[in-house]
Amino acid sequence: MRLIKKRCAASLLLACTASFGNLAMANAEPSAIDSIVQDAAQKVMQQYNIPGLAIAVTANGKQQFYNFGVASKETQQKVTSDTLFEIGSISKTFTVTLATYAEVNGQLSLTDHPGKYLPALAGSPFDKVTLVNLATHTAGGFPLQVPDQVQNNQQLMDYFKTWQPTYAPGAQRTYANPSIGALGMIAATSMKMPFAVALEQRLFPELGMPNSFINVPTSKISLYAQGYNKLDAPVRLNSGVLGDEAYSVKTSATDLIRFVEANLGVAKVEAKLSRALMETHKGYFQVGPMTQDLIWEQYDYPVQLSALLEGNADKMIYESHVVTALNPPLSPQEAVWVNKTGSTGGFSAYVAFVPEKKLGIVVLANKSYPNEPRVRLAHRILSELDH
Repeated sequence: MRLIKKRCAASLLLACTASFGNLAMANAEPSAIDSIVQDAAQKVMQQYNIPGLAIAVTANGKQQFYNFGVASKETQQKVTSDTLFEIGSISKTFTVTLATYAEVNGQLSLTDHPGKYLPALAGSPFDKVTLVNLATHTAGGFPLQVPDQVQNNQQLMDYFKTWQPTYAPGAQRTYANPSIGALGMIAATSMKMPFAVALEQRLFPELGMPNSFINVPTSKISLYAQGYNKLDAPVRLNSGVLGDEAYSVKTSATDLIRFVEANLGVAKVEAKLSRALMETHKGYFQVGPMTQDLIWEQYDYPVQLSALLEGNADKMIYESHVVTALNPPLSPQEAVWVNKTGSTGGFSAYVAFVPEKKLGIVVLANKSYPNEPRVRLAHRILSELDH
């Protein structure tokens, strides 16, 4: 693909560079898309005082990159498509991919129970849930975060062993880090390696993601953006117990759009990994307009913006919701909008893709800001590409 690089004049004194190829799926001219992305990005950056924003779009395997602002207000280093951002809970999509990859390789089954891999939990209430429950926020009512008093693995096992469900597995959806974190532990245990090693030395290389990390190496620190919290104070992630498994990936727009393309089936990965990716797209529970896949959340396409805003609202994170189980699980669909949000104290991210259209988008920012404007921005851009 021949990439055309150009410098864009940007309001608000924002630096913007765009790279794009001929988007076969798009009726809009590149200049029109360029203008739409700039307008949408600049509006959200102004409204939420976002220092830096990276947007990547893929259409039928052709990529566009738009980079705005700075990776650090202190150094004024510009955002590029290789700038590393914290992606928060989008990390969970890699956790479930690792689990399905282990399943495809015969190392675990998602119908198994945790005690098979974590013997200390055998016979406990936690052992009554399945790995599918851990991957769909339907284990029985965990808190959003691992309790502060849990500081090491032994304390974590004690916490899981004494945990009592507030509802039956599969009855309600309660968004939680402890359960998906446990799945990450189990997947890594089944592969006989630490979780961070499993991602950094196995999964990321096989996905073709050389600049993705749990722990950013010294040689890549210069690419790591500075995050800013809602008060504009500089912050970076201080990961706790199960943080690696639930919210600690740092990656770039280049790598993350590659992951999107692997999920769309347009980026070549080996056959077993391709199967594992498709397994994460199976639907297990219905919650309003949203179908809960393995971490991924999907909506029938074409999708109304109102449905996306409902499914990505704060209440979906902080409240429990009765679910309808899909038996058998819904096979991976083509005419769907699949998405995931992610946040840390100083970073915000959003990923969405439409398999039928081979369209996908990545939005990365080094500022904490709400889900709604991320979803609106992505919906506006992909809608234009599918106009």
